[in-house]
Amino acid sequence: MSSNEGIAPNAKRLLFAGFMAILAAGVGYSVRGGILGQWAVQFGFTMSELGAITGGGLTGFGIVIILSSLIADKIGYGKLMILAFGLHFISAVITLAAPYAFAAGGKPAAFSCLFWGMFIFAIGNGLAEAVVNPLTATLFPKNKSHYLNILHAGWPAGLVLGGLASAFLAAKTDDAGAVITAAVDWKIQMSLFLVPVIAYGLLLLGQKFPKSEAASAGITLGEMIGTIFAPLMLVLLVIQALVGYVELGTDSWISKITGAIMGSPAAGLKLFVYTSMLMFCLRFVAGPIVHRISPLGLLFVSACLGAIGLTLLGSASTVTACIIAATVYACGKTFLWPTMLAVTSERFPKGGAVAVGMIGGIGMLSAGLLGGPAIGFKQDFHASKNLQEVSKESFERYKAGNENTFFGFKTIGLDGSKVGVLDDGGKELRRSGELLAKENKKDENHAKLAAWWEGAKASAEIDKKPVSGAGIHGGKMALKLTAYAPMAMAVLYLLLIIYFKSKGGYKALNVEEELKEEHGTK
Repeated sequence: MSSNEGIAPNAKRLLFAGFMAILAAGVGYSVRGGILGQWAVQFGFTMSELGAITGGGLTGFGIVIILSSLIADKIGYGKLMILAFGLHFISAVITLAAPYAFAAGGKPAAFSCLFWGMFIFAIGNGLAEAVVNPLTATLFPKNKSHYLNILHAGWPAGLVLGGLASAFLAAKTDDAGAVITAAVDWKIQMSLFLVPVIAYGLLLLGQKFPKSEAASAGITLGEMIGTIFAPLMLVLLVIQALVGYVELGTDSWISKITGAIMGSPAAGLKLFVYTSMLMFCLRFVAGPIVHRISPLGLLFVSACLGAIGLTLLGSASTVTACIIAATVYACGKTFLWPTMLAVTSERFPKGGAVAVGMIGGIGMLSAGLLGGPAIGFKQDFHASKNLQEVSKESFERYKAGNENTFFGFKTIGLDGSKVGVLDDGGKELRRSGELLAKENKKDENHAKLAAWWEGAKASAEIDKKPVSGAGIHGGKMALKLTAYAPMAMAVLYLLLIIYFKSKGGYKALNVEEELKEEHGTK
């Protein structure tokens, strides 16, 4: 068997099915990033509240990866994938019910629908990922880094497709910023992830799934769980928490932040699509790079580039600067997630689906509990601080009605619905009011916003520049602070390189070799 061949005749088909499952997650994630602005305006969410919604999805993703990896070999990979398929459909129904919940119960009801819709969507994603990662490592045991990177090329592919959809379906404006064509309803955009879901379902029909290398070797569940507490594994878990924070946490916000810097939400989405396409292409060449500099060498270089890219993005003020910085950042984050999975599988084959699942789960939990919410909070904190310094009167008019907290830190962010009204000069608010009047309907949330605008529009011309500038400042500061995560990762990777060099160099192990290494035999 060559390193480019799988151990099963249907290896490539199962790999492609896994690719499509991850692509579905990427499409849903990307589209959601593109419609955050619509949610902010329609439901009046602050940046921290939007961060909690996106973070809730990633949290569910992480929990399910960990729990389902414990039973993956026992239940069977095929059954878990069928369950993932069903949950993806349920998540769509709950998410699309948000406007009806908003009409009946206001902002809290809409928040609940979106949060739980994203949470269930993430459960489906988590079940799928708990299967496809150890499945790919099992199917291609001689070239895990290469094929896990190919598998996870489905993620940026999904980001590209979702980003393109958002760009084409977003609102069209003229040079003065006036809306020419309204954005296609976010509910239509959100439904697009179901296309690759159906595709992976069809690819899996009638397929036989192999067991993991550990399960085939007779390793018990207790022994698999035991690998999690090995010193090296604990270090890898800490690093993966940083990977999840910096990669997925940043991806929740980056198109919105760069769009604000470049003065166009559409430009931010286009930049996101470009960097995702770059990631997609690069993940197909991970194998040759790993053979030259080792998996840990690739991870070290990636972390350094990630830190440089985020720092540059946090200082960018022009379109060109954003493109250069985003390119560096994309090259940095491309190989982190799949190569971490490969290193875990190569060094802890005895851990089977449990070890790989724990790595993926910790990354998602970190992104959900820390990355998405923290970056949203940092934006609120620094935007509010900036606006209070520049124009306290503007801050009083556009501040949110509630205080946001994050691990003991507190701030009052800017109200997303109010900022949205300011951005388009009240055009969408007026249009919605006319529709409600025509249909003889009343909406308490709309009435409150309209009443506020009656008092605020007189100072809109004065408010627009400082409010917009505060939002940009908050986004840039959030990216600068986030750059400290890949800096820490680079230090840890360098220490691991030195550690393995002292032991004769990094090498992949099979179950038998890992057992011998544990007992100090050769």
